[in-house]
Amino acid sequence: MERIYIGMGSNLAAPAEQLRNALDALAQLPNSRLAGVSAFYQSDSLSPGQPRYTNAVAALDSSLAPLALLDALQAIEHAQGRERLERWGPRTLDLDILLFGNRLIDEPRLKVPHYHMQARPFVLYPLAELAPSDLQLADGRHLRDLLDACPFVGLERLA
Repeated sequence: MERIYIGMGSNLAAPAEQLRNALDALAQLPNSRLAGVSAFYQSDSLSPGQPRYTNAVAALDSSLAPLALLDALQAIEHAQGRERLERWGPRTLDLDILLFGNRLIDEPRLKVPHYHMQARPFVLYPLAELAPSDLQLADGRHLRDLLDACPFVGLERLA
């Protein structure tokens, strides 16, 4: 089994409920165990004019292959009403593989570590709640360095 970190986000149809439902679905994945979840955060959308997002990060221990896990995550998104109409558009649920053990993955459908995570406080701060403080990404970067370069701006930790 490998530790996988999954970024979660929603800004439509009761976002916090969408994330809770996704966590229930992650806990049901075969050959996998939901190992933890960060607090929920609210953040501004990357696209103007959209509702704020609710975000979190889940830790999953799994023996699924990367693309099999990606397919399972996309099936969960679809089951919760995700429509892929526009890039960075509003969504009921977005599930992204941030880190997959200590693997570097460069497939047409999957890049790990997740691209742009270094610039997204709504990914880094929830991830830091779950990951070891000395976490080194497979590409050699350290989580603490990414946090130092990405201020806690536009982010609100929910109770």
